[in-house]
Amino acid sequence: MSRLTPEALLDMPVGQLSERAATELFDLKLLAGDLTALAKAVSDHLDRALELRFADKAQALRRTQGKDFGVTHFDDDGVRVTADLPKRVEWDQAQLAEIAARIRESGDDPAQYIETVYRVSETKYGAWPDSIRSAFAPARTVKPGKSGFRLALTAQE
Repeated sequence: MSRLTPEALLDMPVGQLSERAATELFDLKLLAGDLTALAKAVSDHLDRALELRFADKAQALRRTQGKDFGVTHFDDDGVRVTADLPKRVEWDQAQLAEIAARIRESGDDPAQYIETVYRVSETKYGAWPDSIRSAFAPARTVKPGKSGFRLALTAQE
């Protein structure tokens, strides 16, 4: 059987593709992984080149606009460049907990100022004794994630 090209694979109905030999599906999955890695490497390389070419100009333009972050636009050699430098804010969780405690102690509601997210480690949950786990069980919902399959060749006899 001839090797499918990525284009031919995409044109093939999924049901028909699923009937191919497992070894061929294995090879196609490897090819898809290789193509994904190649596309990511090419994209990352181009992103570094764009950063090198346009970052200083975009930053200078942002400064003239009086901002450190955000979107700015300029033209270069007939190409409209939109440069986005998003702001990524991180908050010190221990300090926020202390601030929330002070707000609570002063009689105010910390929820007016701070969003609180509760999480439970699934590993820890599974290791708890039933008496503790049963208290948390009503707050726990389990939903399926995206299924995945890994293929590996077995030794041929």
